[in-house]
Amino acid sequence: MTLLDFDSDRLAEFATQVRGDYEELKAKNLKLDLTRGKPSSEQLDVGEALLALPGEGDHKDADGADVRNYGNLKGIRDIRELWADVLGINPEYLVAGDASSLNIMFDLVSWSYAFGNNDSERAWKDEEKVRWICPVPGYDRHFTISEHFGFEMVSVPMLDDGPDLAAIRELVQDPQVKGMWAVPTFGNPTGITFSEEVCRELASMETAAPDFRIVWDNAYAVHTLTDEFPPIHDVVAFAEEAGNPNRFWAMSSTSKITLAGAGVSFFNSSKANLDWYLATAGVRGIGPNKVNQLAHARYFGDAEGVRAVMRKHAGSLAPKFTRVQEIMRERLGEYEVARWTEPEGGYFISLDVIDGTASRVVELAKEAGIALTGAGSSFPLKDDPNNRNIRLAPSLPPVEELEVAMDGVATCVLLAAVEKLGA
Repeated sequence: MTLLDFDSDRLAEFATQVRGDYEELKAKNLKLDLTRGKPSSEQLDVGEALLALPGEGDHKDADGADVRNYGNLKGIRDIRELWADVLGINPEYLVAGDASSLNIMFDLVSWSYAFGNNDSERAWKDEEKVRWICPVPGYDRHFTISEHFGFEMVSVPMLDDGPDLAAIRELVQDPQVKGMWAVPTFGNPTGITFSEEVCRELASMETAAPDFRIVWDNAYAVHTLTDEFPPIHDVVAFAEEAGNPNRFWAMSSTSKITLAGAGVSFFNSSKANLDWYLATAGVRGIGPNKVNQLAHARYFGDAEGVRAVMRKHAGSLAPKFTRVQEIMRERLGEYEVARWTEPEGGYFISLDVIDGTASRVVELAKEAGIALTGAGSSFPLKDDPNNRNIRLAPSLPPVEELEVAMDGVATCVLLAAVEKLGA
């Protein structure tokens, strides 16, 4: 029997029990945080050896250049070839940068806004308006970039194998639709991985805007929670085959593989797009941190070295994800007041509660000392029209704290549910 099937007496009795559980929860004076997908200290320790690399006297890259000096906007060949092998792409279509791929994404949008990109008829700032496709639930920082530039954000639903292609096909007939966000592997926050069919359709579909771009943020390309690694689709090659070579701006990084704040970012795209990007990047700066790039090349050794590191991360992360799902099944399953994803990789679990109660769940959790990502954060302008989605980030706390936090979250979900039902 689900909570929705309880008669008034049974519901009142249950509400009294849940309110008692919530008062006990508040009495614990917790201070727990499930807001951001940060690696734990245990995970960061996996990359500790990087702090001693490349080491004194080791400062020449594969081409014999001194990495301590200026230059080489494209990044050193050592790390570009290694990472291209990880992704199964052409290293000539890959730029290695500094720690944050988000910075590159911002630059690409910013420069298109200020100057137009290499396929633009005019700068985006001179358009009557710019519209941007936002699959939801999605990554809040993506949406913040669109909001920052005043773009009109259009939500499309995320399905089991990627975003709703029918909705996208219709939207891209508008020449003011200039772009789309995508997290194609173990997506944030749903954990969904785009199928090859979806990838090829996105690469080949006709768009009214010649300068339409898909920001392909493959942040979790190798972030498995199992021993199996997902297929990585070379969408830049797909787009070239389909006659749309400049369609994708594809990103990835080592940020949740080695040191989150001191990794290497990567930008994969067509030669024309890279030439356009590097022309302005050369005005902005003289070159990336090549010492750090060489350190990463030495640390990984080869593509299999990257996968070996990711298996260590999976060993740390998988028990946390499993425990979160167990607690939600134990505490919430029989009442059918919530649904959640069970991803095989990535950093998040997407939790859907009874419509109209997500913001109340977050409020109750905050009052009990449990910080959750704000309700609606996975939607443009933080506006979830159903007020149902909450993003859970299990990675940072130790398992013992995570268990306490998730038991508390379950109590808050139940309390918000009985309040909604008028008990």
